[in-house]
Amino acid sequence: MNALSVRELRESDIAFIIEYWFGAEPEFLEGMGVDLNKMPGKLEWEQMLQEQLSLPIPDKKSYCIIWELDDQPAGHSNINKIQFGIEAYMHLHLWRSDIRQKGMGATLVKMSLPYFFKNYELKNLYSEPYSLNPAPNKTLERVGFQWVKQHVTTPGWLNFEQPVNLWEMSRERFLSLQ
Repeated sequence: MNALSVRELRESDIAFIIEYWFGAEPEFLEGMGVDLNKMPGKLEWEQMLQEQLSLPIPDKKSYCIIWELDDQPAGHSNINKIQFGIEAYMHLHLWRSDIRQKGMGATLVKMSLPYFFKNYELKNLYSEPYSLNPAPNKTLERVGFQWVKQHVTTPGWLNFEQPVNLWEMSRERFLSLQ
């Protein structure tokens, strides 16, 4: 049986996140909507994550929750575009291909939501996955996010312009699902 847990990012997790981004096949990254020409170097990734660890919650540009499988780091969810007390945008990443599309993502997202809503006092949490990437879209629907619209945008600093599905979880909806 697989035991799932979540926790905040630790310094020891940085190497796992860097390995996820730099060990991934280009086709996998492009399938998530990543513009390979915008990929920063390993040192820049490490510096961004170290900064996240060093800042108090209200000052972070990104906030990361580590997903664990049997007490071992196996993925992460992070928020960015944070407006404290208002909204943020969530991203989902299972690092290991052998555990993707097994239904664990929905459970891990549900376990991560209290951290985002409580620590950032959010009114709304959004996610904008690439519309051609079915896994995160199915996960968000399974968790209880509401589909808002499909539109074309560059959803993040690491992405190419793409069609995305905008999903929303309001604080009220989050509390009703508890």
